[in-house]
Formats: sequence, structure tokens, C-alpha cells
Amino acid sequence: MNKRFLISIVLVVAWALPSFSQQSGSETGPLTIEQLFLQISPEIKLIRVQAFTEDRDTKLDALEDIQSMINEGRLSAEAPGAPEAHFILDYLASEGMTRTVRENSRLINYYPEVRRRAVNLLGKLGGAGATDSLIQALVTDIEPMVLAEAAYALGTIGENTDNQTSQALARVVLSQDVVAPDNNLAFASLLAFEKIAESNGGLNDALAFQAIIRIAQGNYIRSVRLKAIEVIDVLRSY
Repeated sequence: MNKRFLISIVLVVAWALPSFSQQSGSETGPLTIEQLFLQISPEIKLIRVQAFTEDRDTKLDALEDIQSMINEGRLSAEAPGAPEAHFILDYLASEGMTRTVRENSRLINYYPEVRRRAVNLLGKLGGAGATDSLIQALVTDIEPMVLAEAAYALGTIGENTDNQTSQALARVVLSQDVVAPDNNLAFASLLAFEKIAESNGGLNDALAFQAIIRIAQGNYIRSVRLKAIEVIDVLRSY
């Protein structure tokens, strides 16, 4: 009997509470938990069970399965399982930050690699709520590798309603230590600014320009500073 099958038996109760239980039927009133449960594919149900364990490796298994579904074209923003997949990714993106588990006052679910891969997949999945989830990661996370992945994912989606995305990115850049800023985060943010401008016919956000100039003039490696200058030139072309 393999590991995943054992997990699915032990934690089957977790399946009974789908994240979108607020949905309602069109003719017979609100759907029951059982009806909602039947609407979720068995594969997504198993992934949810894996994600809800407290074991780091099992959570990573869940992310691998979502990655495979996306790569194979079986999961997209328009697919029936997208709301549940988004809920799972949102849940995993908060591991050890806004969702904490403690044992004898010790934080036991601080999994930055889980969060990094979750925000990466939020960018690939896209769809309703993905941008908000990624902005939340930018606001709450403290690991540069997670922040860089969230920044890049926001650029992949390209949404920038009321400059909310570009301003969130700019604030992260401007909050960096001026003496020893993170080069990967800066470069990912520059790529995101560039992609957001491409998706929206330009970028009209003073705070974003301030952040890009900070990178161009800051204590970053030469390739990052040159990329900032390149992005400024690109933004001027719109």
C-alpha cells in the first residue's frame, strides 16, 4: 500500500469541506457538502489531502501534482478544478507566515520552499484571485526567494488594476536594505514591471519608476543595474 493511498484513507475527512462550499444550486437550493464533494475530481481531492498534512515533503508532493496537471494541460484558470486548486495554492503560500502551527511554542511549519513553489504555480495557473494572493505574499513574506518568485509570477499574470500590482512590487523594492539588497528580488521585480507594462500598454505609476531608479542607482550587481536602465528605456517607449 503506497504512501499516498495511506494518506488519502487517514485524512479523507478533509475532503468533506471543499473551499467553495458557499456555492449554491440553481433549482434545489444550496448544494450539500456531499454534492460539492462529488464535483471535485478524485485527483484534486487527493492533492488537497496532501496539502493539508503538516509534513513538508507531502506538501511538496501536492505541488508536484499540480505542476504536472498544469504542464499536461489538465488544469488551467478555466478548468472546473481551478477554484479548488487556487485554494490549495493559496493555503500553501501562507505556510509558516499567516498560517502557523506551533508545538511547545516552536513554529513547526516554516516551509519557505513550499511557499516559493506555491506562488510560482499561482502565477502559472492565474485566474480569479491569483493576483490578490500573490500581492498578499509580497506583503507578508520575509524570504527573498519567495518574494522574488511572487514578483515574477505577478508579471506573468500581468494584471495591474489601479496600479495595485506595480505599487506592491515597488514597495517591496523600496523596503530593501540599501547596503545589501537582494539582487534576485530586484531582477524579478524588473522583469515583472516590464511584463506588466507590456500587458497594459505601458506603466503609469510614479512609485514604480522610483523603485526602478532605486535599482539603477543602488548597490546591486552590474547586470541588475543595467537591466533597470533597460526597463526605464522600455517604459519610455510606450
